[in-house]
Amino acid sequence: MLNGLPNILTVSRILAIPAICAAFFLPGAWSAWIPLALFAAAGITDWFDGYLARKWGQMSDLGRFLDPVADKLLVAAVILMLIAFERIDRITCLAAVVIMCREITVTGLREFLAELRVKVPVSRLAKWKTTVQLIALAILIVGDYGPAELPVRLLGEIGLWLAAILTIYTGWDYLQTGLRHMASEPAKAPAAPAQGKGAE
Repeated sequence: MLNGLPNILTVSRILAIPAICAAFFLPGAWSAWIPLALFAAAGITDWFDGYLARKWGQMSDLGRFLDPVADKLLVAAVILMLIAFERIDRITCLAAVVIMCREITVTGLREFLAELRVKVPVSRLAKWKTTVQLIALAILIVGDYGPAELPVRLLGEIGLWLAAILTIYTGWDYLQTGLRHMASEPAKAPAAPAQGKGAE
């Protein structure tokens, strides 16, 4: 199951989440730079696990399941911690809500389409969305502990809004695919009532 390095890297991304959350409670600037380092390491594994799986021919059903789950758990956990520690402006929380809602919706759509044996490849734009999202979250983790001469928090919030816009666009693509397959699914005939019993 986990004997391949790509799957081990994916699982390590999930295991890093408690450490990232705990690091937010460290005193002073440590509460920014330690979670940033852990988050950056987790983000790097996101690239390496897919690259190595394709290069070594170790693509697996487990990896296809765990990879998007690990990404969504990581993003959701960091967003919640940023909100809890007030490193995101109240208005920018709306961008975070959009991202969270999209991730939940796409997860449900993927599960539905998987039952129909329909594969939904990740688009290039969706990959850009993920990149922008991870960079924005990394900047927001640093927040006010960044260089004083740079509007670090503002840059992170702008990046998160950009990620939210890309999230809506790419999420709509997934939704359209799901709706097309829902419309094409043949309607099931109602089951006949059992003998001796009337229809309820």
